[in-house]
Amino acid sequence: MNFRSRNKVTPEFNMSSMTDIVFLLLIFFMIASTLVTTNAIDIVLPKASGKTENNSSVAVSIKKDLTYYIDQKRVGESVLENQLLALLSSQDKPTIVLRAEKSVPVENVVKVMDIANRNKFKVILAVQPNK
Repeated sequence: MNFRSRNKVTPEFNMSSMTDIVFLLLIFFMIASTLVTTNAIDIVLPKASGKTENNSSVAVSIKKDLTYYIDQKRVGESVLENQLLALLSSQDKPTIVLRAEKSVPVENVVKVMDIANRNKFKVILAVQPNK
């Protein structure tokens, strides 16, 4: 009597499906990472450890020639507060992401922070992460 089974289970594992999944994840993260962009104004930020929250906020950028930008739109220093009030009045938690270059004097950064403090806006100071 021959009691051997005809169905043998092989202990081999086929990796082709696993490589397909890894390849699809790689493509997804490559596409998703190119969609995440910071503001288009080229600013050299100071370095620090920590992360910047990014929810519905308005970016205020100060370049080294002391020009002010609100979300890539150049504004004068005299109308900065009025523009911020117009943009942030409809939000329940108004937030400003302050992006100032390293060489900008502290007085100019404090002006924007003072505007935010007077109007009860939350300020997040954007920095370049340490590597």
